[in-house]
Amino acid sequence: MIQLVIVDDEQLIASSMATLLSLEEDLDVPRTFPSGEAVLEWWRKQVTIREEVPDVLVTDLNLGGIDGIEVAQQIGALSPKTALVIVTSHSRPLLLKKALATGVQGFLPKTASAEEFAAAVRTVHGGGRYIDPELAAMTITASDSPLTEREAEVVNAAGQGGSVEEIAQLVFLAPGTTRNYLSSAMTKIGAQNRFEAFLRAREKVWI
Repeated sequence: MIQLVIVDDEQLIASSMATLLSLEEDLDVPRTFPSGEAVLEWWRKQVTIREEVPDVLVTDLNLGGIDGIEVAQQIGALSPKTALVIVTSHSRPLLLKKALATGVQGFLPKTASAEEFAAAVRTVHGGGRYIDPELAAMTITASDSPLTEREAEVVNAAGQGGSVEEIAQLVFLAPGTTRNYLSSAMTKIGAQNRFEAFLRAREKVWI
């Protein structure tokens, strides 16, 4: 039986995913966590008292606090035998490259089916990698981005429209900081406004 935990700040998504995966005969989801901080606190206690930890960690990329890549990296350091999977609703080649560089074995979109999630868990538990084919293809064909990770995140959020203040809320930054990132990104991209920057960055697969 493969034991896994799920981390997602949207509890409905976490519980739904746990229910679906638990229907598989070889998968068990004993716990879900609402944040990276919560799962790390629990995990450190388990390691300290020498209790068994799950075989697989499945975490959302955007958690509101520390992101899923950082969570996976810290869990990997605490428990090197635990397989790491990241799910996201914002698939970007830059993030996939960063995730793989920090030891993540699985990366797939939240739109994946229950069968795909189950297959990903089994694959990484067996020592393999499971990367969403579409994202893998995008990563191979994408040119190197001039944007920093934060600039890419802010530009991607700008694509939803709204004021600088609303964009700042989406990326958990102060409005002034958000404005600076947008300005820097627009200069690098050669865009006249933030929505043009979003469109050009998306066309070049930088976000």
